[in-house]
Amino acid sequence: MSRTTTVDGAPASDTDKQSISQPNQFIKRGTPQFMRVTLALFSAGLATFALLYCVQPILPVLSQEFGLTPANSSISLSISTAMLAIGLLFTGPLSDAIGRKPVMVTALLLASICTLLSTMMTSWHGILIMRALIGLSLSGVAAVGMTYLSEEIHPSFVAFSMGLYISGNSIGGMSGRLISGVFTDFFNWRIALAAIGCFALASALMFWKILPESRHFRPTSLRPKTLFINFRLHWRDRGLPLLFAEGFLLMGSFVTLFNYIGYRLMLSPWHVSQAVVGLLSLAYLTGTWSSPKAGTMTTRYGRGPVMLFSTGVMLFGLLMTLFSSLWLIFAGMLLFSAGFFAAHSVASSWIGPRAKRAKGQASSLY
Repeated sequence: MSRTTTVDGAPASDTDKQSISQPNQFIKRGTPQFMRVTLALFSAGLATFALLYCVQPILPVLSQEFGLTPANSSISLSISTAMLAIGLLFTGPLSDAIGRKPVMVTALLLASICTLLSTMMTSWHGILIMRALIGLSLSGVAAVGMTYLSEEIHPSFVAFSMGLYISGNSIGGMSGRLISGVFTDFFNWRIALAAIGCFALASALMFWKILPESRHFRPTSLRPKTLFINFRLHWRDRGLPLLFAEGFLLMGSFVTLFNYIGYRLMLSPWHVSQAVVGLLSLAYLTGTWSSPKAGTMTTRYGRGPVMLFSTGVMLFGLLMTLFSSLWLIFAGMLLFSAGFFAAHSVASSWIGPRAKRAKGQASSLY
């Protein structure tokens, strides 16, 4: 009888064999373990998006304080997202080698500390360095959390749990923007970022405390040859490259809209305040509802139709933001956010079941 082996050819451990032979170990909805995983990943998603997007509503303030153009000010956000994308190429495979939880805990702690340090920077370049480190750190959460869910949650409930995780992202993005916008209006941007950094640090500690250890994690080698083989396998799959492109387009359009809508509304004829710009993040609340809803709908209608419908809602909402009425603009942002988080939830929950192995690397590519 042949021996069970790991992905890189090494003999499988007893733990690996046990996790394969006992599918009942998957976490099911309604159990205490499911509640712990849901709360932990929800808090991680919340902290991640709060840290990543907290500078978005204060871009006009940063422009004024440091004498920057809108394009240069937006680098404080784009450098974080760029470094996050670069970091994903390494943190996904790293989590495949050493485990999901250690990577995520370390990432959250480092990002929180860097956010607190950014409030002490007196130069624009110092702020950009901290923002780059924040993005690099958060790469250890963004994709690894999705991989953890696809490995540990029962397949029947992966889409729903992924929706809850994405809803944490939406609330985090809303909270980060709301806190930074309002606190900056009443105090200053340094106090605003310090408050978000402390909040994220508390979330990281709670995440470390309550997230169950992985049961179905099987380590793979970090050798370049193994990484290349897995990379080629993902790109040769018929569906994964399309999902990677979907993630690129979804996130690109989402970040662009929320980056520049504040600049537009602070000009004539609206002249809204910094606090009101921060309140625009309330549009994220529709994503908090739509992401788990989309996960539930996939079991009835399938992933493809739900994805197409969600993308259509996004496009319709985007068109509504072209009107001059402030109410129509906000209604468009509500629809856009609902469609984005629903589509993101469906696409991200599709990666794990689709990837044949090295799921962390596959989620990172997305």
